[in-house]
Amino acid sequence: MAIEHVVILVKENHTFDNYFGTFQGANGELLATAENPPPVDPDHKHQTWMKRAADLRFHVQYGEEDIPTYFKLASQYTLCDNYFSEVAGPSTPNHLMLICADAPIINNPRNHYHPKVGEGYDLSSLPKQLEDAGLTWANYGGYAFHFINELAGHSGNHSRDLFAQHAAAGTLPSVSWVYGDGRPDLSEHPKQNVTLGSDWTGQQIAAIVQGGLWEKTMIFVTWDDWGGWYDHVTPDVVETWDPAKAQRPDDAFPEFAGQPFRYGSRVPCLVIGPYAKPGYVCSQVNSHVSLVRFCQNLFGLPSLNDRDGAANGMSDCFDLTQTPNKPPEGL
Repeated sequence: MAIEHVVILVKENHTFDNYFGTFQGANGELLATAENPPPVDPDHKHQTWMKRAADLRFHVQYGEEDIPTYFKLASQYTLCDNYFSEVAGPSTPNHLMLICADAPIINNPRNHYHPKVGEGYDLSSLPKQLEDAGLTWANYGGYAFHFINELAGHSGNHSRDLFAQHAAAGTLPSVSWVYGDGRPDLSEHPKQNVTLGSDWTGQQIAAIVQGGLWEKTMIFVTWDDWGGWYDHVTPDVVETWDPAKAQRPDDAFPEFAGQPFRYGSRVPCLVIGPYAKPGYVCSQVNSHVSLVRFCQNLFGLPSLNDRDGAANGMSDCFDLTQTPNKPPEGL
């Protein structure tokens, strides 16, 4: 197998236009210049998403001078300009979709960074699929794993900073989920400096190269949700909210019944590795569950549900027959 490892780096709260609206050749819209770091943390609940075009304060964007690491990676490898956050809402439902291709919530649950006993969800997950198939996985700093009953308390849950150590030692599992949360917080969640967050992402990729894993690793960098920032592309409605999906009454939100559930706004996705198409802008429709499907296709696993079963699996972003790309330099 050409690829033995998948790394999913999850950053926070930026749309495609907010980060890559000025990237040459991509479907972006030119907006006003954003402050770095952002002075406010925009509200990004579902009810705000439904009125997202109205607040002109958040029709702003960063440029190459703010996030040079990301522009360098996008120029050398693949940038997706038609990739959508999964849920038309905030972080936790989107995080769950990146792990389970499922979410019984449309807004964040209570105690959403630190679930208490009894606040987890009964969800089937890609990590459990991998484990059952004799493969390995690890979570480096992601809080949402503790909302999934079959994964909470598992030995595969690690601190954020352990990823770079494992990568540099060449000991990564089959699939890694990596998050910038911690101290200092480098997830790019407002009000954090986006340059520092992007540099940290580059350092994680450099650790993979250092550990000798570049030739057999595919790396995806994406952002969990829209974060309250404007994006000019209106996503297709592929699924509406059904309160019956909720596993707890507090999560039902019956007032949202029939409103868009999937997709949320466009977010960036970078595809990096030896077999990512070089210097390519991918306009294939993909979303967070496409990353789940990519892993399933790579390792010969079945779909978890109809969502990942129907996903493209990022198939237009890579070519296993091409001359392998060289690793990035200067990260």
